[in-house]
Amino acid sequence: MSTEIDGVITEPKAPVEPLRLLAEDADDLQIISAALQDAILRPVDIVWEKSARTLTIAFSRFCWECGGTRVMCAMQFGDVLAVKSRRLSRNPDASLELLALDFIPTETPGGKVILMFAGGGDLRIDVECLDAVVTDISERWPARVAPTHLDGPDLDAPKRDEGNAA
Repeated sequence: MSTEIDGVITEPKAPVEPLRLLAEDADDLQIISAALQDAILRPVDIVWEKSARTLTIAFSRFCWECGGTRVMCAMQFGDVLAVKSRRLSRNPDASLELLALDFIPTETPGGKVILMFAGGGDLRIDVECLDAVVTDISERWPARVAPTHLDGPDLDAPKRDEGNAA
């Protein structure tokens, strides 16, 4: 979900360095997940080079750290053993919105990296070890819309007693 950005977006006074992140464990991957939340990609932007054991994905990343801008970035996983998708569009130009990444350890140091997308689809990457790099690869540009996250149900709200409803 997104909302229109009001007014003109001004560039930050100090230049913002391109994002460069490395993940070698689940905690590192959570930092990458936060940075890539609401990134947009197309299935054609996902490239698995089986013989090189790498998976590379290009994203249009919303820059939460500078607000109101987007930038192209690339993420590459090394030591990839297998890649599987579930409920993702096969249309190469479909738009996918990344919600989060997670790492599920298996036999140390291996595991499964799960990329979760809006609409319930996901991409599972089986890795011999977690080795992921993210870097910005373009100049920033003004975003037309800012991602928004609707609040879910208030889990702390008192529950209504169905038998005594007013």
